[in-house]
Amino acid sequence: MNPTIRTALPSDAQRITDIINPIIEGGQFTILDSTFSVSDQSFFIQYFPVNGVFLVAEDQTTKTTLGYQTVEPFASFTRTLDHVGILSTYVEENSRQRGVASALFATTLEIAKSRGFEKLIAQVRADNDVALNTYLKQGFTVAGTLTKHAKINGQYVDEVMLEAFL
Repeated sequence: MNPTIRTALPSDAQRITDIINPIIEGGQFTILDSTFSVSDQSFFIQYFPVNGVFLVAEDQTTKTTLGYQTVEPFASFTRTLDHVGILSTYVEENSRQRGVASALFATTLEIAKSRGFEKLIAQVRADNDVALNTYLKQGFTVAGTLTKHAKINGQYVDEVMLEAFL
């Protein structure tokens, strides 16, 4: 699969919601526990940080959104962390392990670097082997494990902190 990668638009909110909400509802791949409305997503896209990166992967033929990736500034309370971004990746179930994430990474990392990011971090559930392997294949390394980082339905979940230097 060779998707088209482009900047997310507020008009993508419905499809992005259609991707993220089943992932949240499934409870296996993210620590997020509340679904998003289309208006929430539209607002998020519209007011996304100017130096951030918000890309969607789109099927070239059907124009269906297959996944998306974001880079947000790590912190706004100090200039000393301006070079660090937080990366998040979401791919819809039927498009996983088909090159969508790799296509997103290729473009996202290039744009992030051009916008002054020198380091990206990501937090992935320790039990999400597919996501962990995806990030490792993209050059991320494990910086550590955040033990009992989330509490979901009374159960603790560890997250792995990953980092990559651009």
